[in-house]
Amino acid sequence: MKKVLLAISIAVFVMSSLFANAQDVSPKTSKSKKEKAAKGKTIPATNNKKGKAATTVNAKTDKTPATGNQKVENAAAADGKKKWNAPANAVSVKNPVPPNTESTGDGKALYAKHCQSCHGKTGLGDGTKSSELKTEPGDFSKSSFQSQSDGSVFYKISEGRDDMPSFKKKISDANDLWNVVNYLRTLKK
Repeated sequence: MKKVLLAISIAVFVMSSLFANAQDVSPKTSKSKKEKAAKGKTIPATNNKKGKAATTVNAKTDKTPATGNQKVENAAAADGKKKWNAPANAVSVKNPVPPNTESTGDGKALYAKHCQSCHGKTGLGDGTKSSELKTEPGDFSKSSFQSQSDGSVFYKISEGRDDMPSFKKKISDANDLWNVVNYLRTLKK
């Protein structure tokens, strides 16, 4: 039953993320509708052992003063490379798993199994498969990565993009994905 609830919660999270992206792209959507759409998003529960249901969060949308457009994490790339921006409702999600020794150890094991071949043993983007990729796997030790919110990193691991596969099926327990996020935080310089 808990697995079914987790699967439903993840599906709701994905759908709300897709809906939020559609809201942000549509030029016909008024500011008030965007603001309303950002409130009350449902995210999956990650503390399944306690049997909690999906959690509702109120995402805050920031506007740039000059244009009134919604700010998105890492919106512009100084080096001209394509940036990967998580939707605002994902950016605001807080990590419910404390970054203790058990969590980072579990995250390290999952990282070694699923991520190391592209991202490298220490997260520098120098894995054995990195030369085969069309997009740069990134450097997890850099402040540009470490400054992203845990929710943003969780979203990117879960959803994937381009060469980065989606891990929501391969690592189906949300707590395990949060463990990977906690481990990635240990890779900072």
